[in-house]
Amino acid sequence: PLCSNNNPYASFGATLARDEEQNLWSTPHDVTHTEADDDRVLYNMIVVRNQLDKDSEEWQKLNYDIYTLRQTRKEVRSRWKHILEDLGFQKEADSLLSVTKLSIISDSQNMSKARDILLKLSEETNIFPTSWELSERYLFVVDRLIALDAAEEFFKMASAVYPRRPGGDRTDEGQKAPQS
Repeated sequence: PLCSNNNPYASFGATLARDEEQNLWSTPHDVTHTEADDDRVLYNMIVVRNQLDKDSEEWQKLNYDIYTLRQTRKEVRSRWKHILEDLGFQKEADSLLSVTKLSIISDSQNMSKARDILLKLSEETNIFPTSWELSERYLFVVDRLIALDAAEEFFKMASAVYPRRPGGDRTDEGQKAPQS
């Protein structure tokens, strides 16, 4: 019979589902996902959800929140990758965006500059959603861009491709949308 216990593929779907639960950053087999605060938040949401009854309203809400957070992370990563590729880092984009617990800041003197650029990206562009809390992960990416002397170009490209939208939470006082 095709569905016997001897079928080596019988647990394939379960393995994929289990990998997806552990895959907080949408990178298969990423065992480094609980190193940053935002990773721990997602991990804790998953743990709490898995302790609830799947038919409960709380489980459904947490499942939706987990899905939404993962989708937001994918969208932000996609935006960064798009800009990196436009800057000529087509082959290096994935490795530039790859951050693990083994990642280090290339030069401690770059740390404040990297923080400033990341904050500037958050305040002056829409590369991050308005509700996004700055991720330590992107601090490492900006540090790499500084080392490659590409951080300022990245900021300029992000400003052009993802400009701050008028009327949003991130508008300057002088750019408020007209009231109706």
